[in-house]
Amino acid sequence: MAAYSPSRSPQARGKIFRMPVFPADSREIAALLAWQAAAGADEAIEESPVDRYKASTAFPTAAKSAPAQLSEAPPPRQPAPPSPKPPVTKPAAARPAPPKPPVAATPALPKTAAAASARELASAANSLEELVEALAAFDGCALKKTATNLVFGDGNPNAKIMFVGEAPGADEDRAGKPFVGVSGQLLDKMVGWIGLDRTKFYITNILYWRPPGNRTPTSDEVAACQPFIARHIELVAPAVLVTVGGPSTEALLHRGEGISRSHGRWYDYQTPGLPAPIPAMPIFHPAFLLRATAQKRAAWRDLLKLEQKLAELGIS
Repeated sequence: MAAYSPSRSPQARGKIFRMPVFPADSREIAALLAWQAAAGADEAIEESPVDRYKASTAFPTAAKSAPAQLSEAPPPRQPAPPSPKPPVTKPAAARPAPPKPPVAATPALPKTAAAASARELASAANSLEELVEALAAFDGCALKKTATNLVFGDGNPNAKIMFVGEAPGADEDRAGKPFVGVSGQLLDKMVGWIGLDRTKFYITNILYWRPPGNRTPTSDEVAACQPFIARHIELVAPAVLVTVGGPSTEALLHRGEGISRSHGRWYDYQTPGLPAPIPAMPIFHPAFLLRATAQKRAAWRDLLKLEQKLAELGIS
């Protein structure tokens, strides 16, 4: 349909007004209304059409000759008062659900009692098998109640290099072995670049039970397991110690500057049960490298430093 335009002839306009069927298309209706507004028909206040040009010329004469007729004219239509709107009632706001309390492990024993029990059990262990039994008898860490398995260690306990991570994850909790998930597979590939596999190194964590939801371990949980990991390192007696990630570096080497500054540097690890300090180097945790792939170059340089140290010590 052609668009409505005020430039059309009066005949054409008359044809438009005499259309027997009202346009059904909304676009045609909008075009028709736009044309009427352009023609001046922008108000509809009377029930019948009024010739405003005729009324404007006749009104002054009629007003002088017959003033009485003006009083008989119907009063102008007053707009109907607006109907009162019903009060708007806002729906009651839904009460927000109370936040879930964070999962926090409460020690099964008081701190002092847990620490004393851990030191006693750990110091009495003279082999890795006895240390496993000591951990099974230890009740000073509440993580034991939520975990599926005790995750002790994996690899060659007679190896000269030992890796210590943070805590077991879901895969490790199910398998009962450390570093068997995605991050563990990446670690195996990383150390494989310098000729290491699990027949040539031993690996464990500073915690032996998985924190719920893989959350960060609390300081109390780390302290409760501290005597066990210290005894664990003493029994393995490696020539080189590698701390994997920030938490294990802080717990074992007491470095508070963060893994981003301490990685790739050599420190000394010493406990009363070791005859001499062990050279120790922090590296990035493979789980971190999975998220921050740009740090893989720095991780490669750290591995080259580790390879150099092993060569200096005659470890192949």
